[in-house]
Amino acid sequence: MKKVALSEIKDQLSKYLREARRGDVLITLHGKPAGLLVGFESEDDWVDYQLENDPRFLGRIERARSSIRGGSGVRLEDVGSPRAGRPNKRMQPTRAGSRAMSSRQRARG
Repeated sequence: MKKVALSEIKDQLSKYLREARRGDVLITLHGKPAGLLVGFESEDDWVDYQLENDPRFLGRIERARSSIRGGSGVRLEDVGSPRAGRPNKRMQPTRAGSRAMSSRQRARG
């Protein structure tokens, strides 16, 4: 991790943003850690970062893991197998081969 003084960051922000794509940049103020500049190679990296740091998402993950540990839920390996239980009717294809439309979608035409 690169360590840079705030005064230097202010003068050359675009340079350090490019460097942050390769690794985080620790920003110091009077020699002490004050912030972190995190760069992203792509928009997908940004989305991943948001999810990894969203307490609501992390809570959902923990609840799902607890559910699995408690014996409920379906293992990924079992998805689509007869052991997985009843299929979700909303996701079943219609006779025409497309997903079923809701009543709201049908009303809009």
